[in-house]
Amino acid sequence: MDLKVRARKLKSDIPALFIALKKKETPVIAKIFAGITIGYALSPIDFIPDFIPVIGLLDDLILLPILVVITIKFIPEEIFNQCRSEAENLWSSGKPKRWYFAIPMILIWILLVFLIIT
Repeated sequence: MDLKVRARKLKSDIPALFIALKKKETPVIAKIFAGITIGYALSPIDFIPDFIPVIGLLDDLILLPILVVITIKFIPEEIFNQCRSEAENLWSSGKPKRWYFAIPMILIWILLVFLIIT
């Protein structure tokens, strides 16, 4: 698999992990890892900031795929395949527009700004 194919697969696996997070059949450990993975993927806060040349982007290129692979290992294959097909159907009609998913990230940023100012 070349890099472009892996990137596309990763792009479709993250929404599938989000769907798996909501399913009852997904094991608890997989839900924990899925929450961590989705939180890291959506969070503007990285372990190594992106403005640091090369190293800042490398953590996203290395850490995110590792988290996705670990999470997928904990989800039963039939459930994840179902989640992947649901994610493809959901995104084929355009990106979902649910602004309220941004609320936790906005609250984290407000808290950080508040802590820095005080």
